[in-house]
Amino acid sequence: MEFFCYHRDRPRSAALRAELTEEHWSYMDRYDAELIARGPTLAPGGETATGSVHIVELPDPAAARAFAFDEPNYQAGVYRDVLLRRWRNVLGRTMWEFPGGRGSGNRYLVLGLGSGQAADLDPPAGGDDLIAYGPLLSDDGASWLGTAALVRAAGPDAARALLTAGRYADVEVHDWDFGGRR
Repeated sequence: MEFFCYHRDRPRSAALRAELTEEHWSYMDRYDAELIARGPTLAPGGETATGSVHIVELPDPAAARAFAFDEPNYQAGVYRDVLLRRWRNVLGRTMWEFPGGRGSGNRYLVLGLGSGQAADLDPPAGGDDLIAYGPLLSDDGASWLGTAALVRAAGPDAARALLTAGRYADVEVHDWDFGGRR
């Protein structure tokens, strides 16, 4: 099963986050083979982390909760909250297999929180800039709760346009960057 995990930073936790960098990376190293994507969300300008995205394949929701809540930054109070949902890897690859590589371009997390009928179950046509893409699902995988994507785009508005307008209760767009040691 695949899971989308988004830890949002607590205000003024940057120093603690920096102090725990190696501990966080060592923890994530234990999941290296299971990670589909990872990396920080960033404040405008790209200097300050605002959260961490991890998309990971784990055996069940209990293992996903342990992954999210045993994480060192969470345990130390860096994060203010956690969004944890089942997810389906529509692209069938990891971020390290993204043809565009880690190089140039603005990258974003686009998070559409669902309301009503499922939308955007398939990636948009011409999705050459999609790094990761898939629906957010209930724990049993039966209910659509939204869509999460990592995308390279010209700007936040272009990233937002990835999702069908009017089909979501809320759409968030965050600057995002490739994470990890690779």
